[in-house]
Amino acid sequence: MNMGNIIDGKALSALVKDEVRSEVQELEARFGRKPCLCVIIVGENPASQVYVRNKVKAAAYTGMDSRLIELPAEISEEELLDRIRELNDDPLVDGILVQLPLPKHINEERVIDTISREKDVDGFHPANVSGLWLGKDCIVPCTPAGIMRLIDSVGVELKGKMAVVVGRSNIVGKPVAKLLLDRHATVVIAHSRTADLGAVTRLADVLVVAVGKAGLVTGEMVKPGAVVIDVGMNRNAEGKLCGDVDFASCEKVASWITPVPGGVGPMTIAMLMKNTIHCFLSRMQA
Repeated sequence: MNMGNIIDGKALSALVKDEVRSEVQELEARFGRKPCLCVIIVGENPASQVYVRNKVKAAAYTGMDSRLIELPAEISEEELLDRIRELNDDPLVDGILVQLPLPKHINEERVIDTISREKDVDGFHPANVSGLWLGKDCIVPCTPAGIMRLIDSVGVELKGKMAVVVGRSNIVGKPVAKLLLDRHATVVIAHSRTADLGAVTRLADVLVVAVGKAGLVTGEMVKPGAVVIDVGMNRNAEGKLCGDVDFASCEKVASWITPVPGGVGPMTIAMLMKNTIHCFLSRMQA
């Protein structure tokens, strides 16, 4: 039996970051300054610290300016919102990202709503969400945008194909379903409570799995020749990183499959760099 080809998210993200790097040089020459990304982290969540470090590192690689604002976990919600409002008003800041999750006493929704729509590099602001669903100019969330780049990188024509998205989060499941619809795929959204999930996933020419359950999708749940995108980031019993897809069994059936780690994760950060460029250009050309 043919083994699935691995979609190398690391290699593709390196290409995207190189694209951004040359864009940064052009923009600096054209506008007299570089795009600037500001990342805020509240508290000392170890996973968040790793993500934030990687984001700042990627920004440095592309040559754009970046600021890291580290705030104590005890900060009040109002103080955090004030910091965000200051950055909204700062003409030298193009993108603002607040690393989630936040401490329990801070309302994430209020924080997202306070970030200026024009500087919302995560694409989470209600105006960007509605823009995506209404087909207007908007900032597309990083992970869904990265998933589309991964699918495109293997030359899959989505028009008329059956795409199944397992997961319905506002950050991945729903937006990626809309992006697939925009490309004329027929889209089914399934989730952890779908009856006979395997019967649904076996319909998919393109299968995107984003539920946060290790090994939920196994080889017998995948249509032979399908493209499988695994968005999950879990730890197995041995503490090793693994996805929502059982890689060993699915790789034997899929035509293309993303690994975990090294698939969707690096693309999320690469598309964050792209979104920062988008924010910079929208502001400079407004």
